[in-house]
Amino acid sequence: MIRKRPEALGPDTPFCHLPVASEPRLTRLAPMTSASAPTPTPVLTAPIILLMSVATGLAVASNYYAQPLLHTIGQQFQLSNAAAGAIVTTAQLSYALGLMLLVPLGDLFERRSLIVLMTLLSAGGLLISAFSDSIIVLLVGTALTGLLSVVAQILVPFAATLAAPHERGKAVGTVMSGLLLGILLARTVAGALADVGSWRTVYWVAAILMLVMSAILWRVLPRYQSPTSMSYPRLLGSILRMFVEEPLFRARSLLGFLLFAAFSMLWTPLTFLLASPPYEYSNTTIGLFGLAGAAGAYAANRFGRLADRGLGNLATRVGLLLLLGSWGLMAFGQMSVAALLAGIVVQDLAIQGVHVTNSSSLYRLRPEARSRLTAGYMTCYFIGGASGSLVSSWLYAHFGWPGVVIAGAVLGVVTLAYGALAPSARIPETAPSPVRA
Repeated sequence: MIRKRPEALGPDTPFCHLPVASEPRLTRLAPMTSASAPTPTPVLTAPIILLMSVATGLAVASNYYAQPLLHTIGQQFQLSNAAAGAIVTTAQLSYALGLMLLVPLGDLFERRSLIVLMTLLSAGGLLISAFSDSIIVLLVGTALTGLLSVVAQILVPFAATLAAPHERGKAVGTVMSGLLLGILLARTVAGALADVGSWRTVYWVAAILMLVMSAILWRVLPRYQSPTSMSYPRLLGSILRMFVEEPLFRARSLLGFLLFAAFSMLWTPLTFLLASPPYEYSNTTIGLFGLAGAAGAYAANRFGRLADRGLGNLATRVGLLLLLGSWGLMAFGQMSVAALLAGIVVQDLAIQGVHVTNSSSLYRLRPEARSRLTAGYMTCYFIGGASGSLVSSWLYAHFGWPGVVIAGAVLGVVTLAYGALAPSARIPETAPSPVRA
């Protein structure tokens, strides 16, 4: 049973519908009238936030199964390393498109139905990839999965909406921990399943898991309808307007772009490094490197708590210093696996910590527009990721691992300078601004 919060409604309390027995469909909220009575937001219980964390991880993992398998897939379809890297770029660009076009729907339609439908359709994209007999079909399946797996970014602001204000950073950090583990463990699971069966086995298993998860989400998630009643074109236009009106939104979105560019500059060429001499690791071993980055899940939760305590600016500076230092460790990655693993751990701690800090600060800006804030921020985030993948694939092909490390270090310096010095990137220490229409 979903319990109601006992406290009085305030400007930060969204409207919602409690769970009812009905057919799954997307519904629009009629404009509020004077006779309309707001109902309290369902409480975010521990089982619900755990489910949302797992669902977020499974959804976003769909975009990363191919990364440790690029060498194997490239061999089957007779692709160069740079061409194989296009699989990752396609996944991230389609994810960015879904962030801009689909995530804002969380502010328009009933969220549980939207989440379940997108989870089902994402499973369809995975099945297309599993059946693919050419690189074109694989790219189509990858693009469809990437487009719809943005359901993860509807779940994150949903958790922020359901959470009590003083626990919002913690809730976002917990769900983001699931997202991070999905990104990292996807590589480990994909490598192991590919060695047991083939690279197609990964997509079969992932599709089944997404189908099962859609049924569980329908049974457990509370219904929630945003009070927004604007049209879809106006909804998309409001994202651009917020970029103009909110300096912190612009600054933290640019910071997200730089962060995920650094992330992809490591992980895309890493597969080629580990599959080549002197390492020559198998798919399973390459996938295990994802476990090294799982420490970032711990950082996500801790940085979320720092944000709740008003220490978001300190968390940002610490994270960006760690990001720059990680490239110093990875400079020795071509000759020392220990240095490579240490660099991965430090970098994931840094990136996920700053990412959670960014998200927590943005969700305080306009509570009624959290899905749109997520859409704008994460679109910048994944465009950065696609750019990092594209650039690092080219750098590795022409300059090897040293070229990747030098470019990553330069990017680290730029990110630290911007995040620490730009006035617009500073999180205000005052109380959040009131809700605006």
